[in-house]
Amino acid sequence: MLLPTASLIAIFLSVCTADVPNALPNDPLLKARDAQKIPPCKACTVLVESFKKGLEKTARNKHDGGDADWEEKKLGSYKTSEVRLVEIQESLCQDLTRGSDQCHSLASDNEHLFEEWWFKHQAEYPDIFPWLCIEQLKVCCPPNTYGPNCDPCPDCNGNGKCKGNGTRKGNGKCTCDTGYSGEFCSECAVQYYESFRDEKNLLCSPCHNACSIDGCTGGGAKKCLSCKSGWIKDEQGGCNDVNECITMKNACKANQFCVNNEGSFTCLECDRACSGCTGDGPDLCEKCAQGYELRDGQCKDISHEKRDQYVTLTRYLVYLGLCIAIAVIFQSSTWIGAIVGVAVALYISASEYWLHSSPSSVTPTVDTKQLEDMIRDSL
Repeated sequence: MLLPTASLIAIFLSVCTADVPNALPNDPLLKARDAQKIPPCKACTVLVESFKKGLEKTARNKHDGGDADWEEKKLGSYKTSEVRLVEIQESLCQDLTRGSDQCHSLASDNEHLFEEWWFKHQAEYPDIFPWLCIEQLKVCCPPNTYGPNCDPCPDCNGNGKCKGNGTRKGNGKCTCDTGYSGEFCSECAVQYYESFRDEKNLLCSPCHNACSIDGCTGGGAKKCLSCKSGWIKDEQGGCNDVNECITMKNACKANQFCVNNEGSFTCLECDRACSGCTGDGPDLCEKCAQGYELRDGQCKDISHEKRDQYVTLTRYLVYLGLCIAIAVIFQSSTWIGAIVGVAVALYISASEYWLHSSPSSVTPTVDTKQLEDMIRDSL
């Protein structure tokens, strides 16, 4: 029984430690991801990267078998063996997040090229990418070239990128970075100004937020050619922020207050204690809201005071009702009325004492024996 038990444990552990796939094989999302198409040069680059990962994984492997030295002599070095190539090809495109189908198809169609590079060109081209993607498949170009003939990219002055750079696509025109313009990205874009320039470098910086689409001649609000809405020119030609909270009548709705921002304004809700306000907080109310009263310069909640008054009135009415009940009982039986009267008196006294005690004091406990003695003595 020992052997089957050990086998079952081994199977259980292998199942528990196995990698769980992120998605089921028939998952539509997984299929759509695998079927995604990527540009030809990118597809070749991805395939080569997968191949290089296989090279890394098998870098320290060797021939299987008991006598590795004999196999190395007879079968040749594992490093350049067909066995290693097959192992690498079997794992191609398995670690991709998208475009897996395209990668597998490209690998299958060009299996002979991988074999040719492996056995004939590996020494001349240690990196398979230029040999496979540029020279053989002709889907990529060397860096800083573009198009079907791999023409040189123009100089974008370090402020842009050549369209199609490194691929057989694109027109080679410069796509300028943010803030730059011109055929070769040698000028500043609208709402940017030239903050530095020498023979080789150009630095464009954004105009101040106060400047309109006309742009500026330098940094700061005083260098604007014209002002944006929410700003106004001063005597020195600079743009100053317009305080809409002062210049506009009824800028905000009822029970809101105005906050001025650069070039604009914001309306915020008044404090709940206010019925109209000039700012945030219960001390800036124009009038106190219902349930609040002005005290010490602030609108304070008085609803709890009204509740306390209601509770006090209710308590006294209960006391009055008890006294009336005692009077009725006293007319029927003097002794019973006296006993009930004393009990009610003690109840009212204890209740009032507890109500007026400090909240931090210890809650009193009723000594029933002492209460009985007090009632007996009163009789």
